[in-house]
Amino acid sequence: MALAAHVRPDSAPKARRQPKPVEYNLLLTSTLCLLAAGAVMVYSASSARSLLESQGDSTGYLVKYVAYGAIGLVVLQLLARGGLELLPRLTPALLGLSFGLLLAVKVPGIGVEINGAQRWIGAGPLQFQPSELMKLALVLHAAGVLATSPRRLETTPLVIRPLLLVGGAAIVLIVSQPDLGTALVVAFTLGALLLVAGTPIGLLGRIAAVAGVLVLLFALIDPERVSRLTAFVNPWADASDSGFQSVQGQIALGSGGLFGVGLGASVQKVFYLPEAHTDFILAVIGEELGVAGVCGLLMLYGMIGYAGLRTAKMAATRYQQLLAAGLTALILCQALLNICAVLGIAPLTGVPLPFISSGSSSLLVLLATMGLLLNIAARNTTHLSVLPSPPGERADARGSARAGDHESADRGRGNGRSRGARAGDRRTADGRGR
Repeated sequence: MALAAHVRPDSAPKARRQPKPVEYNLLLTSTLCLLAAGAVMVYSASSARSLLESQGDSTGYLVKYVAYGAIGLVVLQLLARGGLELLPRLTPALLGLSFGLLLAVKVPGIGVEINGAQRWIGAGPLQFQPSELMKLALVLHAAGVLATSPRRLETTPLVIRPLLLVGGAAIVLIVSQPDLGTALVVAFTLGALLLVAGTPIGLLGRIAAVAGVLVLLFALIDPERVSRLTAFVNPWADASDSGFQSVQGQIALGSGGLFGVGLGASVQKVFYLPEAHTDFILAVIGEELGVAGVCGLLMLYGMIGYAGLRTAKMAATRYQQLLAAGLTALILCQALLNICAVLGIAPLTGVPLPFISSGSSSLLVLLATMGLLLNIAARNTTHLSVLPSPPGERADARGSARAGDHESADRGRGNGRSRGARAGDRRTADGRGR
């Protein structure tokens, strides 16, 4: 007892830190691998252009990518560590801010026009695209609405009022910039969320049909968008004008073969391929790294999809389940739309490739999205109880169990002797009495 009294509290063995779930590690590993690949490919795809624009400096786009990537990683870590409980209360403010910024884009002197599209606000290199923030805000809003009011899914008016009305207003503002690609990403993500939430297939079909007709009408209004549609059907028919970018992307992909022409050795990115470091960076990857490089990239996105859906399946609450599914769908829908456009199986939409393309707004928002997904994944620790204990702990447990068995046996033998002694005493007493 005296020795026990003098034991210092800090000499007790410290509790072993609980490991992160497999889904958390898969999400983080695939994201870091995509960022590393993005830095390499952004430099490869933009070095020639930067050399010409910056009078001798070929690292302009790389420095920008690394700077915004570092800021995004800080945001990712902050969101992955906590704050998920505050999201339902912060979502209305974030949604209102996103709508305000989308409206500010239309104000002369605030919105910035680049290549005929007015999608940015800011000045100089510090420009931000509000539609990227709106994508994340809509996922948070949709997850909150579908989690708190699951019965809204049963009838069309109750779905349209809280969710599709807000999403439709955001899509209209995004399309008016014009930015059809981001609008399609938002529409596909919301559709995936409604499907995961249990919306009847018939209702989803009616919503998709109406949305498809509206998109087609919007595309037919503008002659430039009509030319994009016709170029998508047969880009080689006008390979020098409307189909130029699609044709050059297909030539780049076809030139790579199985293992590519070598990192940095692309010819298309220097003389022919427009937007090589943004929308069509996959074509540069295909030319320099070949089919193997493209398949490796698809495998990383597949890891995100697998781990994200597993995270959604194992989440503790309905809100976390829907939020994880929506965040995963946001990343995958954008990746799928870009890949299909570069491969020539979808019209050109101007959507950047997630974590790879040079785009500051997209990179920041996608890293914030991954941070929230990691936060949910870190909470899914129920399956860790089946993991084996370290050998030392197993030996201690077996020793304790054997010691407990010996003690139980001793108690049993002692109890048996006591019961036998008591029985003998009773028989002796009965004999004397008789």
